[in-house]
Amino acid sequence: MARRGTPSRNAGGRKRTDPAREPVAAPVDGGLAELVPDRERPRAWTLLLDGAPQSHVDLDDPTYLSFEYQRRLGHVIDLAAPPGRPLHAVHLGGGAFTLARYLAATRPRSTQQVVEVDAPLVHLVRTALPLDPQARIRVRATDARAGLGKIPDGWADLVVADVFSGARTPAHLTSAEFLTEVRRVLKPGGQYTANLADGPPLAHLRGQIATAASLFPELALAADPTVWRGRRFGNAVLVASDLPIAVAELTRRVASDPHPGRVEHGRALADFTGGATAVTDEAARPSPAPPPGTFG
Repeated sequence: MARRGTPSRNAGGRKRTDPAREPVAAPVDGGLAELVPDRERPRAWTLLLDGAPQSHVDLDDPTYLSFEYQRRLGHVIDLAAPPGRPLHAVHLGGGAFTLARYLAATRPRSTQQVVEVDAPLVHLVRTALPLDPQARIRVRATDARAGLGKIPDGWADLVVADVFSGARTPAHLTSAEFLTEVRRVLKPGGQYTANLADGPPLAHLRGQIATAASLFPELALAADPTVWRGRRFGNAVLVASDLPIAVAELTRRVASDPHPGRVEHGRALADFTGGATAVTDEAARPSPAPPPGTFG
């Protein structure tokens, strides 16, 4: 499922939606899922799980990314290839399919596979927030690593990982063995991007960077400055490839976000890992749980 995050406020002065539009709620494998209408955008909804925001979708404008981390993943999608060029993309973690909808809108004729383990959540989202029937998006209700294993070698231009269970990334999606499967699926020059979450002392984040560095020669990481300094729990977006990443443009875009972030790469990012070593399946642990009140 998508990572819990904080939506930014809409300052566009859009027409308010019908106040009679009511939330939709249903039990799913991960808890109680709710679709809450966005009162500022006529056909937009926020997906919550057990009361915490997971993702936001605007059916009228799928290019609108409300959550900070999703906006940064959107920058990666934008820079993964020349504008408008169709991509083969794999999304590990579905949520409300926000990023798959974004990619379909910005890169028509793309072919996408979404892997989401929570089948009841998939059913709820597909029923209440239907995908564009013209979009080439296939959704598989299965475990992310198992679903990745069914994708042919060298198929994907882009693999997006945004998988959380109980607000934590499962251990088997944090290891070098998992990233070996990601590399198998990627085309030469393809990119892997992941939503990571951690807080002080950032041991998990450092380990994930070291793990990616053991498989990919090119890395960049975007995060809020307070997360970089280890002052609070938050999201970081990792990008990895076997070819150079458009770091300068990614840096510019992240710095221009409503909540500006910072991008590190190269020597500075290697130094940030502080000697952390790659994580193996045997030693893998889930990402840390957020402190109480993080999403309150």
